Amino acid sequence: MRKDLPPRYYLTHFFEFLHFFEGASAALLSDDATRFIERFKALDEDKQCIVVRAANRKYAVIDRRQFNYAEINAPQQQIDWLINDGWFGDLSNASMNDIAGVLTKDALISLLGEYRSQSGLSALAKPKLVSLLSHEVALKGWPLSFASDDYLVCLFDDALRFLLFLYFGNTKSRLNQFSMRDLGVMRTLSDSVNDVARFETKEDTQAAWFYADNAQRLPYLDEHGLLSLATSALPETQGASACFYRDHLLYALGLKLLETERTVGLKLLSQAQSDKAKEKWLRESYKDGELEAVKASLEDIIDNPASDTLLAFAEDFYARKYHKKRTSTVTDMLRSASRTLDIDVSQNQQVERGVLAHYARKGVQGWRTENRLWRSLFGLTFWTQLYEEDALVTEFDRRPLSLKQNNFYAKFEDSIEALLERLGSKEKLRFHLHKMATIHYGKVNSLFVWSSNLLAPIEALIEHGSLKAIHSMLRMMSKDFEHLRDGFPDIMVFDNVLRFEEIKAPGDQLRRNQLVSIQRLQQAGFDVAVTTVKWVRDPQQPYVVVDIETTGGNNSFHRITEIGMVKLVAGEEVDRFQTLVNPQRRIPSNITKLTGISDEMVQDAPVFAEIADAVATFTEDAVFVAHNVNFDYGFIKQEFARLEREFRRPKMCTVREMRRTYSGLASYSLANLTKHFEIKMERHHRALSDAKAAAALLKLVFEKDDEIAQALT
Repeated sequence: MRKDLPPRYYLTHFFEFLHFFEGASAALLSDDATRFIERFKALDEDKQCIVVRAANRKYAVIDRRQFNYAEINAPQQQIDWLINDGWFGDLSNASMNDIAGVLTKDALISLLGEYRSQSGLSALAKPKLVSLLSHEVALKGWPLSFASDDYLVCLFDDALRFLLFLYFGNTKSRLNQFSMRDLGVMRTLSDSVNDVARFETKEDTQAAWFYADNAQRLPYLDEHGLLSLATSALPETQGASACFYRDHLLYALGLKLLETERTVGLKLLSQAQSDKAKEKWLRESYKDGELEAVKASLEDIIDNPASDTLLAFAEDFYARKYHKKRTSTVTDMLRSASRTLDIDVSQNQQVERGVLAHYARKGVQGWRTENRLWRSLFGLTFWTQLYEEDALVTEFDRRPLSLKQNNFYAKFEDSIEALLERLGSKEKLRFHLHKMATIHYGKVNSLFVWSSNLLAPIEALIEHGSLKAIHSMLRMMSKDFEHLRDGFPDIMVFDNVLRFEEIKAPGDQLRRNQLVSIQRLQQAGFDVAVTTVKWVRDPQQPYVVVDIETTGGNNSFHRITEIGMVKLVAGEEVDRFQTLVNPQRRIPSNITKLTGISDEMVQDAPVFAEIADAVATFTEDAVFVAHNVNFDYGFIKQEFARLEREFRRPKMCTVREMRRTYSGLASYSLANLTKHFEIKMERHHRALSDAKAAAALLKLVFEKDDEIAQALT
């Protein structure tokens, strides 16, 4: 149902936005921002509505013809007044960024066609087209075909963008997030907001805005503009938040200048404090022959590492470049992988699931973990510190300031250590996590997504793992969350002892963040392995061949009337499943004529909800096989979705497999294939009969693959 916004709604939420600047952030306002707020409040409501409507647009350039809103009295007259009072100006005041935003690429090419040939323009990026158009307009003015008088520029845009940056903490968020919140599109965390400022001082705020604003403008600067920015006096920063924006600009600007002004680009990279900037500077300086300077910097990092990630890079780079080690640490870890598993090739689209199924067949418990386990454990353990002792600046924030600034442990060391001491037994830790999950279930956060099985792997970790190791890992994450928020191993298994495994299929790479997380887990005391997968035809891999009959071809509203399934292991049938299904709707007469299934036959049959568990169990850890598999799989997945349940299985299509192994046949329909290969059919278009026929085709595929494999050996 459409939810209408009340009259002058945008004006109401704009005053909500301005109210934020009456609290702790008031001391951070620039003179322009303060003057904008004062001038706005002095306007009458009609003019305020015009300004607010313009402020809610994505770009500073607006089309005045679109502002004839019923809630505003004489809107065009109000706009004329605001032009005379300096709120709006003509396009000569527009930035390249705003022009690019309001005009499509096709519109830019069309306008340029008024000045020159359009040949080759379509291959140019939008910023380049804007630059060309700006040059032509400066020389010759806007084309007569372009109604430039209808376009206005918000002359208050700089002040507004500064306020938005101070409120949201980035240069991308806009005022439409208020309406998205009120319409239920965006969920917020209002109960964790306190009146705190995003930056420490007014000077830091101005510096952060300088760096963030210029970073947004980089794509529209030519070589001269880039060099001019790089060689200008850059403001100093002190606080952690301001330094973040400074490092981001220095890195991005440094990369752009490496090709044209290499010395300047390297200087910018050397000034940035981020890991990626330091790494880039070291690599590029080494290429330039600055061997001693790079060596000294690497040794300094190894002795005084700023982060685990940077330390891992420095140790590896130092060993390879100065000790002539031929392989990287990442390569070494992959080569020394503690185990290799033969996994059925059907699992190549979801390798972790295939490995867990392999273990399950051997009676070994396993859980998908990756980053979710550790991020949810971290978030639930320290929820009070993160969302009560710390704070969000606004309800639209996702990450508490201490995580953004990566100083969580430094700010809350006493509270963190006191909590870990209180959680001195597995029972107390388990109780604490259940309590936090119960109290805060469903609340928005940046660490994990709530689900009904969120606690299952955490429970297994607590039951089978070492409490000391868990505490140690939580403490390390607290001290350097920025570099330990991801890269964790794919699965956790319990095979007499608990261990984590990073799964690598052929061709997969081990990333440095994964290397760091693995090393820290090992340091905490956990058993961690890198497991490589070799694709084979595993004879123990179950295949379930499925066929369904339905009331029609569209799974959005047609329903299943019959399911037949045959389970194969090592090419032999080990089980079968068949049932009629009450579709809870009439079966069309043409379908009854085709399948023989009538309304009378299914009136006492179970509905899908009554057999869903049986279908899920029968197909669990198996490959879902069907003739034209997407049809059968799509219907069954949709039936589970109606029950708000997920159904995911690896798929295999016997049509595609038969085309691959027996190419050149006249037809690959089930009826023609069974006739060609003399496969007995009990009744075509009945589920179990068709499933058995497709299972026979699957056996033919396996036999052909075995013949090819033997011929190659």
